Amino acid sequence: MRITRRLELDAGHRIPDHASQCRHLHGHRYAIEVTLSGEIIKADGLPVNGMVMDFADVKRIANEFVVERWDHAFLVYRGDTTVMSLLEAIPGHKTVVLDVVPTAENLAAEAFRILDSAYHDVYANHLRLERVRLYETPNCWADATRA
Repeated sequence: MRITRRLELDAGHRIPDHASQCRHLHGHRYAIEVTLSGEIIKADGLPVNGMVMDFADVKRIANEFVVERWDHAFLVYRGDTTVMSLLEAIPGHKTVVLDVVPTAENLAAEAFRILDSAYHDVYANHLRLERVRLYETPNCWADATRA
């Protein structure tokens, strides 16, 4: 069985080598979908009976490890030294420094890497992260999936 929880966040970024508009500082209303697989829990009397995982727990974990860290931050590539200098000059600015260029593809892969170890098989139902889908716009997204 697979379940998916969708969350949203706002963040800025730029793609320094982009041939068009995305080379400029800008932001997006990102959406992130977290898809987990596992067996349906059969445990009479437990609040998770009949679930793969409580959607509230899926949300809590995604918020803790990705959404709250990235929301209202500027996601910047470590090698983008011009923007790094600019952001460092702003006291208290919420900046997330990445080792990859913050494209939709790289952000989806980074979120998958972070969340893969965050979801645990607590109920021995073979719970595991299957996919992180990151929407950069309503019409453009990237999927990071388990190989």
